[in-house]
Amino acid sequence: MSRTATRSRATKETSIEISIDLDGSGQTDISTGIPFYDHMLDQLGRHGGFDLRVNAVGDLQIDTHHTVEDVAITLGETFREALGDKIGVRRFASGQYPLDEALVEVALDLSGRPFVVWDVEIPECLPLGTPPFDPQLAEHAVSSFATAAGITLHVTLKHGRNAHHIIEATFKGLARCLRDAVRVESAALPSTKGVL
Repeated sequence: MSRTATRSRATKETSIEISIDLDGSGQTDISTGIPFYDHMLDQLGRHGGFDLRVNAVGDLQIDTHHTVEDVAITLGETFREALGDKIGVRRFASGQYPLDEALVEVALDLSGRPFVVWDVEIPECLPLGTPPFDPQLAEHAVSSFATAAGITLHVTLKHGRNAHHIIEATFKGLARCLRDAVRVESAALPSTKGVL
């Protein structure tokens, strides 16, 4: 069974099209108009092993918030659709992920019950890139994605001083955990309830 999905979202603030193949090879084509965000979404696809295409046009003349949020929501919905009935998936994954001085711990459950614990203090710094990505948007992006995807997610910063490194380690860690959690390893649903 193909674990793919394509979704679009159009509001007065953004127009978004996303497609994902959970069993891809990490090929990405990302365009949000926000280079730093593109870089993070590229990490998600490449390190997740997902073929990921994101095309977004938003009201960047106001700021980057609407585009970041709407892309994250749509990506979460697309991921959830592609995951399907979750028969045979590993479901749980966790690990610690370094990037230079930064070390981030990620743990998740494809539970269908969205819940996010974000224990990541990002140092004060100038926005990243042009147009600017406010580092505080990292939490909003990750939380919006997990909520829309129906994921229980815990992200904890163990060490770190550089905002770019902390955020990138988070996206890489999330990607690797998603890659592990969606892996099919049996023919059974990993739940005593009989539904996820």
